[in-house]
Amino acid sequence: MKLHPVEGDDPRDILPALRAAVLGAGPALGLGMTDADAAGPDEEVPAGTAVVVTTSGSTGIPKRVVLSRSALTASALATAERIGDGAWLLALPASYVAGLQVLVRSLVADRQPGLLSGPFQPQAFASAALMLVSSENGHRVPTFTSLVPAQLIRLLDVAEHDTAVRTALRSFEAILIGGQALPAAVLERAEEAGARIVRTYGATETSGGCVYDGVPLDGVGLRIENGEVQLSGPTLAEGYLHDPVRTDAAFVTARDGTRWYRTGDAGLIDDGVLRVRGRLDNVIVSGGINVSLDRVERVVRSVPGLHSAVVVGVADDRWGEASVIVAARGEALRRSEATQLAEARAAVAAEIGAHARPSRLILVDEMAALPSGKPDREAIRRLVAGHR
Repeated sequence: MKLHPVEGDDPRDILPALRAAVLGAGPALGLGMTDADAAGPDEEVPAGTAVVVTTSGSTGIPKRVVLSRSALTASALATAERIGDGAWLLALPASYVAGLQVLVRSLVADRQPGLLSGPFQPQAFASAALMLVSSENGHRVPTFTSLVPAQLIRLLDVAEHDTAVRTALRSFEAILIGGQALPAAVLERAEEAGARIVRTYGATETSGGCVYDGVPLDGVGLRIENGEVQLSGPTLAEGYLHDPVRTDAAFVTARDGTRWYRTGDAGLIDDGVLRVRGRLDNVIVSGGINVSLDRVERVVRSVPGLHSAVVVGVADDRWGEASVIVAARGEALRRSEATQLAEARAAVAAEIGAHARPSRLILVDEMAALPSGKPDREAIRRLVAGHR
């Protein structure tokens, strides 16, 4: 089967090609690829492939994930079974798996998606959301969208003084939030604004989110092995294109024949609900003690003004390694920098211990982000390493 790379993120270009790849005879799409990623438009991919998604590479290691027609449609059908069927608004890049799945769900439901292209703007989002509202046979058609936390925070900020944005947030039957953990304070703000939020967990390798509010979608298996979250089911990717070593490391087969994806995330199952604790490998050794940066970041984001902060590790002359908070200037300066750092250090000390306290707070005009909207942690680490 041939692979056809699609340049850019314009959903008007991607949608017709995706329809042929998912519902027709293909060819398979290559999304998020650069000239160096693909051998050419006639590169061979496994039979049944619908899309090859090149991951964002937030850790600096991009991968080409092979997603079959059956995996993508299984995910779309399981989502509809969990939250309902309706019309979808695309507000994420279509080359990012969460955006791709908005289009796939629309194709499977035989509905035209609402398209929001260009830089994300709350007013444009509101207009598109309200235009999506319609009815069939006298009944309102439910609407849905998928966002990352940074987009939701921006919408909530504007909704405080913009009636249209506030109305748009309330218009959706459900707003899926994924890509990274949603701070509890932001979830509370969203609920107070009348938005119906569903937190999703998954990866490109699972055709996007496959665990909703901690509970797996129908057909999705969940287990914890040696502290690691692992997932199984019909939404799993075939593996990584032309990379059997990496595929075998990430996808393992149990004795009963079940194929599992190793997420690399630490977690536990509490009364049937998944609790993700962060990346197993996102750990520094500070003063001889292991410190989970994800855990520190969760605590830091509970501090007012630091809800979107990122915590990264850097070399430290005294402790070997230390954690540093990076936050956007506009959000963080609601109070003084010294006050916020002190509050963050106190919160971390109380929750984790004094050894885990961040050493610095660095303010930036704009947080480096990937096309998916998630923080570009590699770029943020480089910035911090050069900031003395």
